[in-house]
Amino acid sequence: MDRAAVFDVDGTLVDTNHLHVLTWWEAFRQAGHQVPTHAIHRAVGLGSDDLIAHLLQGKTTLAPGEAQHLDTAHKVLYAQYFERLSPLPGAGRLLRRLADDGWRVILATSASDDELSALRNAIDADDAITATASADDVTEGKPSPEPVERALELACVPAEHAVFVGDTVWDMQAGSRAGVRCVALLCGGIPRTDLEEAGADAVFDDPAHLLASLPRSPLA
Repeated sequence: MDRAAVFDVDGTLVDTNHLHVLTWWEAFRQAGHQVPTHAIHRAVGLGSDDLIAHLLQGKTTLAPGEAQHLDTAHKVLYAQYFERLSPLPGAGRLLRRLADDGWRVILATSASDDELSALRNAIDADDAITATASADDVTEGKPSPEPVERALELACVPAEHAVFVGDTVWDMQAGSRAGVRCVALLCGGIPRTDLEEAGADAVFDDPAHLLASLPRSPLA
């Protein structure tokens, strides 16, 4: 039976969420917007347009082209860290173990293709990855189910034979809407209760904890 293990990347496999918080905060600051870091943290995982709209909704009216300027500023700031990105504990080993166990490992991320390349370099497990679905491959990002559904198409696997692993409420909502079982990791900084309320079937600390707990996880 073919099975798909679909993974978010930022905050799930690579330790980037707080880098995104920092660089989005600076991009907003440069544009004259004061956005609290705790609010940005909760929005990480959304696509850029949705993140900007979510954080500025009801607070300001964006000038024409300002959302694109904010997105570009964030990308430039974040790109400074590409060579220093670090995988979360056990990330590469988890992907290889699942591939060895017969799972088709697919990455489904809100990152652009350029960002995804840097993230894959950090994970250093390309031999275990079957395919990727980035922000450039879908019209709607999470919490829309489209990124997960695109990953399932790439894996040629139905939803009932797939598990989605992520670290944000947006991940859990996207996976649930796509009809797959969802595993949440706490390493992105989102509380367990929030992840469970958003649809997580199981919660683990990080990739290493999930790897050690595979026999009693949805990826058994």
